[in-house]
Amino acid sequence: MFASIQDLDQALCSTGYIADAITTTILYLAARLNKPILLEGPPGSGKTELAYAMAKVLETRVERLQCFEGINEEKAIGKFDEALQRLAVELRPRSEPVEWEVLSRELHSEKFFSAGPLLAALQHPRRCVLLIDEIDKVDQAFEAMLLELLSVWQLSIPKLGLVKARAIPFVVLTSNEERRIGDPLRRRSFYLRAEHPSPQREANILRARTPNQSADFHRGMAGLAKALRGWSLEKPPSISEMLDLAQALEVLGQQKITPEMRDVLLPMLAKTEPDRRKLLLRDGWSSLVYDAQQFSSEALDQ
Repeated sequence: MFASIQDLDQALCSTGYIADAITTTILYLAARLNKPILLEGPPGSGKTELAYAMAKVLETRVERLQCFEGINEEKAIGKFDEALQRLAVELRPRSEPVEWEVLSRELHSEKFFSAGPLLAALQHPRRCVLLIDEIDKVDQAFEAMLLELLSVWQLSIPKLGLVKARAIPFVVLTSNEERRIGDPLRRRSFYLRAEHPSPQREANILRARTPNQSADFHRGMAGLAKALRGWSLEKPPSISEMLDLAQALEVLGQQKITPEMRDVLLPMLAKTEPDRRKLLLRDGWSSLVYDAQQFSSEALDQ
């Protein structure tokens, strides 16, 4: 565990995750007080990456529950392995007399239970990171199921019984705001708002991942990111997509984006046909490059 907020900030920077002072402070408090983090914001604003950065800082693994419409408790918590149970019932009489009451208890023990991400997080012998990703896709009943876990760090599982945490996980819940998360879950969490980064912060993120490129390159890429996100695209670029682009330009030996590079870069920037057509409009790409140059000045260190 980190000794101070400053230690956490330095550790996050070492992973390539650049957080502001408020975010770092809330992460520090959440880790010390065993509080979940509810992280809301638009897709591509780095919410999921925060969980993986914290796992690197804590030198642990991520148990990830990817939420989707219609997800059930079996996917989240786990279920008994019926095939393994049947095999045990078939083989046991061949080796020894059967005490059916004892065998029944054994068949409903953790040994025969295939753990999902929620249970796996509680079973870790040391603290892990539990990422509950895109929780806005689940219904209120599923939210209610999470309250026991996030309140007293245990799960009541039919036939298996009560499973308490061996080590309390660091929990990150992300939401793209497709649906409003209920108040009971909000009350149990610290809340952080995630937005696409400012050009200055994005330049710092790019610098951490492509350290061999120049400061002008990082500022230009940050300016391009802001320009693209201001173009009302169906799918504006995420932070990770801008990192991919920066690394691609590094491989190509390019130091800046020019109007002539449009066709090569479009597959990395336009991820829907309407967006591709929009960037192919006459003077569209040239205007975008011009806007990016203007925004790059916002990435100058203050």
